[in-house]
Amino acid sequence: MRTTKGAARNKAKRRLFKKTKGYRGGRHNMLRSAKETLVRAGAFAFRDRRVRKREFRKLWIIRINAACRERGMRYSEFIHGLDKASIGLDRKSLSEMAIHDPAGFDAVVEKVKAALAA
Repeated sequence: MRTTKGAARNKAKRRLFKKTKGYRGGRHNMLRSAKETLVRAGAFAFRDRRVRKREFRKLWIIRINAACRERGMRYSEFIHGLDKASIGLDRKSLSEMAIHDPAGFDAVVEKVKAALAA
């Protein structure tokens, strides 16, 4: 008698369909469509984990630029001044500071202006 993959195949299919739960149309209950969809979803997830980092950096730069321009400075000048003043704050913390601690951000801008003037 030949052996079939019976129980193992059913378990594998159950595992796969559990992952595709909530997908639209045949993508959640037809084996081939579900497999293709999962492969594609995995590729998008891998790509977008990197894209998310880019998007956040862009957002922080936009926020810092807006805060700098309110204080009469451009973003590029500000970053150059940070380097000259050897202030080791990253863009994420600078952006948070610009929103939640304007007085602290003002102090940083003053130090930057002093470093650029010197």
